[in-house]
Amino acid sequence: MFDFLEGYDLLGAFWTTVQLALLSAVGSLVWGTLLAAMRVGPVPLMRGFGTAYVNLVRNIPLTVIILFTSLGLYQTLNVSLGAEGTEAVNFRLAVLGLIVYTSAFVCEAVRSGINTVPVGQAEAARAIGLSFSQVLWLVVLPQAFRSAVGPLTNVLIALTKNTTVAAAIGVAEAAFLMKEMIENEAQLLLISAIFAFGFVVLTLPTGLILGWVGKKVAVKR
Repeated sequence: MFDFLEGYDLLGAFWTTVQLALLSAVGSLVWGTLLAAMRVGPVPLMRGFGTAYVNLVRNIPLTVIILFTSLGLYQTLNVSLGAEGTEAVNFRLAVLGLIVYTSAFVCEAVRSGINTVPVGQAEAARAIGLSFSQVLWLVVLPQAFRSAVGPLTNVLIALTKNTTVAAAIGVAEAAFLMKEMIENEAQLLLISAIFAFGFVVLTLPTGLILGWVGKKVAVKR
């Protein structure tokens, strides 16, 4: 029944998907947190940049961003991100595109967590002489992340599914292999079921585990 899978690196394709998701998640968390800090910061220019970035990027299709990294950055501007070989370059460009897109949603998730922190705590921290950056990183963000675990979990699950868009620039992840298998094999429904099950295996445990973590670390009000 599954003889047609011979000759296809199914596990390798899903491993590429996992790598895309993990690297993009780390990059998005870092950049999204910085964007959230800009949006709640005291500098108007930085607030304006953060707001414009989120509103602009959230309304651009991810496919357009991924294609721009390949056609615009690599093929037009010769930006290879230090990689050699087409496969390595496409992989890094896909990670960059996913970070650019996902960080806008991470920013809003973190900002929603920041809004749950009582204003009095920030005021008390400023009263003892802490700067804005110290208040943000030492007082506000630790509590904000605890409140934002749920929204960030949803962003991570969406990111994992969004890695399929990387197939548009030739990254050999799960969706790319699925397309190849459908073109070469007659088992359309079985192939679709296998890849659907693969993504359920990746996303369902993530949601369950992080949901449990979110309940454990939630700030009791």
